[in-house]
Amino acid sequence: MAIRRILTVDNAADLAILKQVSKDVPAVDDALRALMDDMLETMYDAPGIGLAAVQVGELVNVIVMDLAREGEEPAPRYFVNPKITWESEELFSYEEGCLSVPEVYDAVERPARVKISYLNYQGEAVEEEASDLFAVCIQHEMDHLKGVLFIDHLSRLKRDRAISKVKKARRAA
Repeated sequence: MAIRRILTVDNAADLAILKQVSKDVPAVDDALRALMDDMLETMYDAPGIGLAAVQVGELVNVIVMDLAREGEEPAPRYFVNPKITWESEELFSYEEGCLSVPEVYDAVERPARVKISYLNYQGEAVEEEASDLFAVCIQHEMDHLKGVLFIDHLSRLKRDRAISKVKKARRAA
């Protein structure tokens, strides 16, 4: 396993990759599991609770996630070729952050519940309903697979301020 560099919005080349649409993978194999292991290690190191493959420069429909709280046993999850098959009309607003937009947080409104289908780490088909933080996180990460960042849900002014804040922080570091 290896920790990979997370692409960020303050770098034009990174942003160009982050805005691309990822592709489905034909099968879950050892090479894909190695990518997912790297992604999980990268996410834990960052630290974060979710990471899409595009955030480490891989344009494939793969997400890793761990919603275990501090002090709890890790509970890694893997989502290959995830699809939303249903979403509630009820909306939920949550203050989101993103490893590709470090130190920026803002409220985003999304469906409160979604049903998803995907392949797991073993390549088995799974269908389940997500709510609360799980629903927020899976939708946020699935947006990445479509080239959408959480700041794209904000007003142009807030989005521009977020990018400026990340650039300023990088220069200061």
